[in-house]
Amino acid sequence: MEENFNIHLGKKLRLRRLSLGLTQTKVAQAINVTFQQIQKYEKGTNGVSSNRLMQLSQFLKVPIIYFFEDFKDFKDLTSNDMTNDDLNYSFLSRTFLSLSKPQKEKILQILNNTNKFEKVG
Repeated sequence: MEENFNIHLGKKLRLRRLSLGLTQTKVAQAINVTFQQIQKYEKGTNGVSSNRLMQLSQFLKVPIIYFFEDFKDFKDLTSNDMTNDDLNYSFLSRTFLSLSKPQKEKILQILNNTNKFEKVG
């Protein structure tokens, strides 16, 4: 399980880094490691310590749970009434709240327009 989680965490790290337009070097400098270490994290070759995970979470502006979301074995580690869908909703909710008013209005406009195209059945 540990090896699979390292690969999962690495993919989540890479996805977030790229979505923010950051280089491995920028992330490495922010948490005081080499860019080669970031490469190893992203490939899943090396595990990430809890301290480094907290630093990554803060620098990449995501809750720590972001790195656990969608991991197939994570659901087994949580209470029965919490699902991965709930975790994703929580992250999306916090992200939405951090947006400016015009950004929120634009997203709501898109969602409203999307609802018009859904089939009623």
